[in-house]
Amino acid sequence: MSSNSVRAPQSASDQQTLPVVLAALAAAGDVAYVWEIATDAIQWHGSLRTLGFPEGMKLPSGQALADRINPDDLLLRQQHLHAHCSRGVAFDCEYRVRLESGNFAWLHDRGAAELDNLGRPVRLSGVIRLVTGRKTQEQKLEQLANYDELTGHFNKKRLREVLDHLLATSFRAGGEGAYFAIGIDKLANINDAFGTAAADQVLIEIGRRLDRCMRVSDVIGRVGGDRFGIVLAHCVEGHVASAAEKILAAISCAPIETIGGPVYATVSIGSSTFPAQAKTAYEVMARAESALAEAKRNGRDCYVAHKLSEEQRHRHRVGMELGDRVQRALRDGRLKLAYQPVVVANQPDKVDYYECLLRMISEDGKQVIAAGAFVAAIEQLGFIRLIDRFVLEAAFEEMAQHPGYVLGINISGLTATDRAWLRAMTTLLKGRPEVAQRLLVEITETAALNDIDESAHFVSQLRDLGCRVALDDFGAGFTSLRHLQALAVDTVKIDGSFVRNLTQSPDNQVFLRHLVGLAKGLGLATVAECVETPEEAAILRREGVGFLQGYYYGKPTLEKPWLAMPAPKKLITGTAD
Repeated sequence: MSSNSVRAPQSASDQQTLPVVLAALAAAGDVAYVWEIATDAIQWHGSLRTLGFPEGMKLPSGQALADRINPDDLLLRQQHLHAHCSRGVAFDCEYRVRLESGNFAWLHDRGAAELDNLGRPVRLSGVIRLVTGRKTQEQKLEQLANYDELTGHFNKKRLREVLDHLLATSFRAGGEGAYFAIGIDKLANINDAFGTAAADQVLIEIGRRLDRCMRVSDVIGRVGGDRFGIVLAHCVEGHVASAAEKILAAISCAPIETIGGPVYATVSIGSSTFPAQAKTAYEVMARAESALAEAKRNGRDCYVAHKLSEEQRHRHRVGMELGDRVQRALRDGRLKLAYQPVVVANQPDKVDYYECLLRMISEDGKQVIAAGAFVAAIEQLGFIRLIDRFVLEAAFEEMAQHPGYVLGINISGLTATDRAWLRAMTTLLKGRPEVAQRLLVEITETAALNDIDESAHFVSQLRDLGCRVALDDFGAGFTSLRHLQALAVDTVKIDGSFVRNLTQSPDNQVFLRHLVGLAKGLGLATVAECVETPEEAAILRREGVGFLQGYYYGKPTLEKPWLAMPAPKKLITGTAD
């Protein structure tokens, strides 16, 4: 159909323009509509066949269209409409509609409402496009990003996210859990004897047997070529061994049929519990892998649980106590930001930005405790993202209230690979480019190298928002030219260990020259931290470092520097050599 109840053109010019507009819509794959809200009548401009409906199909009203929308999407569309009409938020949403075949098609709907003098919507005009192909491709990409292609289970990244979520829940609400690292014994021998197809069949069948013997609440993933991982939620330590024995029996109970004939397979299992034995997903998985290696040394087809030493138990108790103090400080408003200037090397009276450094005020108010005394503990306990969120929001508030100043914040390695935290940051900064461009986010070199792909994604998203990104502790790890190119940061901060005793260490001077040359070759700004003497500053300037930070130029202070001075006339952007 060409249109349903198309409005009559009002002039000869309109009569000439309408066919051109309809042709343009058809060429673009769009269908335009005008929805008269008072009468609920919809006028369509373009062919509904474009949206997947049959020839002659009529959707004469808003209700007729709503009746076709998937119930799961209908409320979302109504929320978008309400936000658009009440707050002026752009009406731009996607939803599924039921076709005559019974299948659903994805539509992308964009429009704008006309309001009366009382602010009530009277008409919505917009365009709709069929996007089923794109959504299908997105779903395939999401499947590949989250699931193992062979077995259909979660991949390592997705399983780690599940583990992170359960750890956070266990700290907040209590509860225990466990993680199994499961290795298929001598899978390489099966591959050599019967071929890769037979080995794949063994993997698939072991995955199925795991599905059958585990609880619905347990989450299974394939974390490597011959490895599975299982997260056991709400599992007390006394029940972990029986769950492992159940798995061992389920795998070895019968041969697995393959194209090369029946194959008997066994597995070895290592476990760790949380939060008693580990506080982060990385620790939980690493300790289970260590126990798995011991199980394999013990002859395979057996189970080994990770055990904490008495020293580790003591550290755990101390860490829990310190973590509790930090959480109370956060609730009581005793976590504060201290500010330390980063100056232009060749113009040290000019501040490029202030780095925000976390401080905790003691309960009696008499002590200011530096972050180094407690950050490691809260990272172990798994709520560093909460603290990073506090720092971000505090810095954001300062920049919003005091335009003209640039602030830098430090992000932990766990936060830098957490897409949920990144989405929260995007929500905060989206639509505020004047704030985003004055925020510099620092991630440590060692954290970035731990998961280079996730870190590169994190940096890319921040730069898309307009933020600057710095690689902190540069030189402490093993960053290569390829790593720097992949991360695409704006700035590198030379690790303070190369600045301390710089005047007394020719080796440090040579290494500094190498780091600065590498950064300059990629067009990156350089910052040297821990500058404490004029002699160190002179060497750093001579070697071409662009920016300097340290006690020589100012100690971190809880006082907000911008309250004691006028706003800068010109924003410094960190491009000095």
